[in-house]
Amino acid sequence: MNSQANYVLTLSCGDRKGIVAAVANSIASQNCNICESAQYGDPDTKRFFMRVSFSAPEGMSKEQFMDGFRPVATGYDFNWEVHDLTVKPRVLILVSQTGHCLNDLLYRNQTGQLNMDLVAVASNHTSWQSRVEHEQIPFHYFPVTKETKAEQEAQILELVEKENIDLVILARYMQVLSDDMCKQLKGRVINIHHSFLPSFIGANPYKRAHTRGVKMVGATAHYVTADLDEGPIIEQDVSRVEHHNTVQELIAQGRDTESQVLARAVRYHLEHRILLNGDRTVIFK
Repeated sequence: MNSQANYVLTLSCGDRKGIVAAVANSIASQNCNICESAQYGDPDTKRFFMRVSFSAPEGMSKEQFMDGFRPVATGYDFNWEVHDLTVKPRVLILVSQTGHCLNDLLYRNQTGQLNMDLVAVASNHTSWQSRVEHEQIPFHYFPVTKETKAEQEAQILELVEKENIDLVILARYMQVLSDDMCKQLKGRVINIHHSFLPSFIGANPYKRAHTRGVKMVGATAHYVTADLDEGPIIEQDVSRVEHHNTVQELIAQGRDTESQVLARAVRYHLEHRILLNGDRTVIFK
């Protein structure tokens, strides 16, 4: 992300000639300077996608820019947003008992690698409470059983509303979100899981994958929808497996890959690099 930019414009619309020129001219006419620009026209859906980061004159608010840009947006029927890069998205992390992704995100947050305001961490266990509080981040314990799931989700949603959360990260949070919760948080929840799905569903996937003799382990980060683990994919990666690797070595490789994939997906979201194209994503890296 260009450090000189203070705004990001994202848009999508039906593909047609003249869009890039119209956008650039409108930005320039407001005495703004483009720092980074990327676009993509999908030949299958006939949709056009664009992301532009730009610097605006001192004192120009987001609303002022939007007022000046609106005639072009209306003329081309843009689905568009403008994001103020000086305002860090407010983030909530949900975790259960496995902490590799949480630890990685805490480190990246502490070292400033992710442009976010980590407001809180919540869990259905207390395993990572001391680790989180060591970073002086509020920790919320929300235990859950099958009978109390609705009440527990209500507590999480109350926290999201109270803290004005922009993004919820499921850092190996081993609870399936209800359809209602998925709908309420649509486009605001990122999940990470191993990419053995659907071949090795359920418990001990690495053990069964090892028995089967898999040659790679991987991870998938995606937006959460009511369709379990089938939301729009943001990022994926794999690492090679050798014949001599043990189950524990597979697990270690998988955890490293999960941490890296989740961090990249979160960064793309925080930097407003992801645009939805139906059930797929367009990502301007």
